[in-house]
Amino acid sequence: MTKRIYTRTGDTGKTGLFGGGRVSKSDRRVAAYGEVDELNALLGWVITRTTHDALIERLTMLQSDLFSIGAHLATPQDARTQQHLPALPHARVAEMESWIDAAEASLPELKSFILPGGSTGAAALHVARAVCRRAERAVVELAAHDSVDPQILVYLNRLSDLLFVLARAENARTGFTEAKWQP
Repeated sequence: MTKRIYTRTGDTGKTGLFGGGRVSKSDRRVAAYGEVDELNALLGWVITRTTHDALIERLTMLQSDLFSIGAHLATPQDARTQQHLPALPHARVAEMESWIDAAEASLPELKSFILPGGSTGAAALHVARAVCRRAERAVVELAAHDSVDPQILVYLNRLSDLLFVLARAENARTGFTEAKWQP
């Protein structure tokens, strides 16, 4: 018999964590890894909005990273030693910084705020950046009350910077002029 996707165990508003234990679906931990999951799904959609192979490759790598981060966020501190969690992508932060630096070197200097938008791919990247910031806020909220590896916050902060620069680069690559904010 095939295992069913539905278990009915969440029908009362509770969910299971890695390592055991059940919490409300409104728990800070669930909110944090849920936001990261939404970001991951959104990056999957962003991939469908571009034809740039290098961008697709990088976004796919980032999706794998986000699964690892989600696994850590879904595992309470007292259960982490019992679990075989994937390694956190600590080295990716430096790699993202190099991607940011390389992309910025080919872009015009920012002298004003720009409006999110432009090409389909760039607009999708801007939405992903905003969702990344929301995920970061949810992880900050969790970290204020429970143990969170500080590298997760560093990763999400750098990822939002990267997504902003990638949106700018995607507009440049596709010939879209960035719209400047006119206060």
